[in-house]
Amino acid sequence: MDVVLLFKSIVGLVVVLGLLVLALLFSRKKQKKEQEKVKKEEAAAQKVVEDAHSFEKLSAVIKQKGSSTEELKEALELIMKYYPTMHKKLGLRAHPESDVYMDLVFKLCRHKNANKKIIIQFMNDLEKNNPEYTKEINDAMMRGLNSRGI
Repeated sequence: MDVVLLFKSIVGLVVVLGLLVLALLFSRKKQKKEQEKVKKEEAAAQKVVEDAHSFEKLSAVIKQKGSSTEELKEALELIMKYYPTMHKKLGLRAHPESDVYMDLVFKLCRHKNANKKIIIQFMNDLEKNNPEYTKEINDAMMRGLNSRGI
């Protein structure tokens, strides 16, 4: 009798142990799926933030004539935060994509709600991050200020 009872106890414990191992495996799969879902949601949220702060949208705020001083300041701060540097020069010539920044400087200097504090701060930050474009930045600023008609 003792042997039969011992055998039944061992078989019962093995079955319980097997069920616990299966439960552990299923819970790990569920955790991995949840982690993947969270990662996808975070990536989607990051993409939304990047889209909201795209260079084109920020430069559109500066090019828009109705933008307020606060909107200009915020857009310029975000440009300097996310897009502070231009492409390196091609020898003595400026990189073709640097024209986008020069146009931005020109439009900023022409903007009716841009004050000297905003312009100077942006110019200093841009020149600090792109020292090889100092001459081009100053030229764009002078063209913008001269065309302002003040």
